[in-house]
Amino acid sequence: MLLKKHHTKAANEVANNRKARHDYNILDTYEAGIALTGTEIKSVRASKMNIKDGFVQARNGELWLENVNISIYDQGNMFNHDPLRNRKLLLHKKEIRKITSTIQEKGITVVPLKVYLKHGFAKVLVGVAEGKKQYDKRETIKRRDQEREIQRVLKNAY
Repeated sequence: MLLKKHHTKAANEVANNRKARHDYNILDTYEAGIALTGTEIKSVRASKMNIKDGFVQARNGELWLENVNISIYDQGNMFNHDPLRNRKLLLHKKEIRKITSTIQEKGITVVPLKVYLKHGFAKVLVGVAEGKKQYDKRETIKRRDQEREIQRVLKNAY
């Protein structure tokens, strides 16, 4: 099976999308490379990016990361990049086919969860997700508060 748990240290994490875990139930995750230009990777290494509103779209058998803002590189010149340019995701064909077939289902989307550096390359952890309803969000918050209360009681008991 292709699914692996990807754990990265916080030191090489560039951007995190906490809003995605609040708004969606993450069904599956994949690690993908991102095709970047020279000034883009320099901005990514400087943590100058925002993935909060980003999403993944399938076109012509390829997956594209859209609506992700990588800020213009300060020392860049006339060759600087467009901050909201669509970027190609680098995955195995088998993974692309699996994700594309899953996207076709109603209510399923693919969102970037976090971007990090791994062996000098920018990687994005994308999640195949299902949208949460408002009552699901409230239920999640309620369950988290209950678990926090249980931990507090257990901590004070010892």
